[in-house]
Amino acid sequence: MYPLLDRLGLEYQLWLPPAAFGVILLVSLLAAWIFHKLIFRLVLHLSQWTPSDLDSRMMLATRWPLTLGILVLGAYLAVTMALGVPRVIAVRVFGFLGIVLGVVATVGVLSNVIDWYLENLATRTQHVIDVKFIPLLRRGVVALVYGIGGLLIVDLLGFSISPLIAGLGLGGLAVALAIQPTLANLVAGTYVMTDGVVGPGDYVELEGSIAGYVVEVGWRSTRIRTWGNNLVVVPNSKFAETIITNYQRPIPAVNVYLPCGVSYDTDLYRVEEICREVMDQILENEPSAVKEYGGWFGFDNFGDSNVNFWLFVQARDRLAGFELQTALIQRLHQRFKMEGIVINYPMRTLEFPRGWGGDQMPPQLPNFRPASRPNGKATLRRGRRQRMARDVYVPQDGGNAEGGVGSDPGPG
Repeated sequence: MYPLLDRLGLEYQLWLPPAAFGVILLVSLLAAWIFHKLIFRLVLHLSQWTPSDLDSRMMLATRWPLTLGILVLGAYLAVTMALGVPRVIAVRVFGFLGIVLGVVATVGVLSNVIDWYLENLATRTQHVIDVKFIPLLRRGVVALVYGIGGLLIVDLLGFSISPLIAGLGLGGLAVALAIQPTLANLVAGTYVMTDGVVGPGDYVELEGSIAGYVVEVGWRSTRIRTWGNNLVVVPNSKFAETIITNYQRPIPAVNVYLPCGVSYDTDLYRVEEICREVMDQILENEPSAVKEYGGWFGFDNFGDSNVNFWLFVQARDRLAGFELQTALIQRLHQRFKMEGIVINYPMRTLEFPRGWGGDQMPPQLPNFRPASRPNGKATLRRGRRQRMARDVYVPQDGGNAEGGVGSDPGPG
């Protein structure tokens, strides 16, 4: 009936069980006070010699749960050994208190570890994982610890948790099937965040002509602000599958490519000299230019009206690229105008047959036929067969036009 009296070989007296109960409680109170006031303070003082304060945080998180745990253990020993309370009842009552204290201590330790990481390590990297994923991980870990504690309490009270776990599994499967698109977006959002492909402030272009600045990368969607100041919300499941061009990675600097052309009568060596002088002036005077990259020049091809070439410089970012391109066009046009260098317009040469003057209009071409517009007016519609190389009019009698160019005027 009274295990402590039996072990000590004492006969039952009415006052002995309460006295033993009080002695055990006093001993547990003394042990808790020694731990809380002396041992804990000594260990906390020694932990200050370590280079990190993580150990101090963990100890502070477990101070009160451990102190109360000593008291709970003393009360359990007092009621079971001194008062003879059945262990089945005592285990359920004090086991419940022990599980609660263990859950509180575990949550405190994990929360302090994550907070220490965010305050000391995440501030150095500023990675999107540290900003968004770690706080979400903290909530998930805390919820998991509370859930495990709840299952342990249910099992301690004598209820079977196997059907409960099976029911939770089936319910979770049903919920997962119901919110499958949302889960797909969450998984894709995790991939986008952890992969580091895009981030807020990046200028991106998606396959399908969507382009703009990334405003936010969330768990379900990514928000993009276009040039028209419109907000485009792209689900992360689609965002992760499309082809993305990021103009801010791997470095913010962008290359400014400017094609141009001059007439065939121009001195090409002088053109190259002028272009290099203009690029040197821009690299020296424009703050938006990357001087270390330099300027590049090269002739491209013989065009229809001009000899084509290109200029190539680098700007520090995308917005600076527009400023640099504007300055390059303005200064190059000014120098060409001063030097008398001509940039031709697209031109075509019309050859008329012998006997036709420039002020005379040729008759209606045989491969053109009138077509009616909705307003009733007639217009000319191009036939199926036409010659695209040169705009040459050939008379219907099949004669050769001036310049030796012959053609079959008949419609195909």
